[in-house]
Amino acid sequence: MKLRTFLFILCSFFLFSSAKTPDPVASADAILSEAYKTAAKENKNVFIIFHASWCGWCHKMDSAMNSAACKNLFGDQYVIRHLVVLESKDKVALENPGAMDLMKKYNGDKGGIPFWLIFDKNGKLLADSQIRPDGVGLDAVGKNVGCPSEKEEIVHFMKVLKKSSSLNNDQLAVIEKTFTPPAKAAASH
Repeated sequence: MKLRTFLFILCSFFLFSSAKTPDPVASADAILSEAYKTAAKENKNVFIIFHASWCGWCHKMDSAMNSAACKNLFGDQYVIRHLVVLESKDKVALENPGAMDLMKKYNGDKGGIPFWLIFDKNGKLLADSQIRPDGVGLDAVGKNVGCPSEKEEIVHFMKVLKKSSSLNNDQLAVIEKTFTPPAKAAASH
C-alpha cells in the first residue's frame, strides 16, 4: 500500500512538473522588431493586422488572405503579423502588450477591427486601412475599411496593395475577386 502511494505521488510530481506553462504573449514591440528584421532579409513590407478571437470580420480577412488564390500573393509581398487587441474579458490574456497603444497611435481605435497597417522594412508607415479624402495624410482619422467587402473599401484596399507591393494587375484582380462578396461579384457582371 505504501509503495502504491509513493508511486502515485511520484507520478503526480512528474506529471505536474512536466506540464508546460504557457509561453508569455509577445509584446507588440517584439513582434514588430522581428517582422522588420524578416522584412529586411526578405525584401518585403510588413502587414500588421489588429484582431481578436471573437471578431468575425477578422476571421473573414484571414480566410481571404490565406485562401488558395491569395496566400502566396500576400506571402510573397509582405511579412504578415497579427496583434491581439480588444479581447473579451475571459481572453484578455491573449492580448499583445502594447498593441492597443500602437493601434491608438495610428488612430485605429476609432473604427473597429480588423485594423491594419503596412510598414516598410524600416518601420515607416506606408498605408493603413482608413479611407481618407485625397490629399489628406496618414495622420488624419479616416473610415476604417477593416476587412474590405463594399466597393469603396475594396477600391481602397487595391490602391493600398498597388502602392505597397509589386503585385501586377492580374494578381490584384485575383485578390479583388476574392474579397468581393459573391452576390456583388455576380451583380457587377
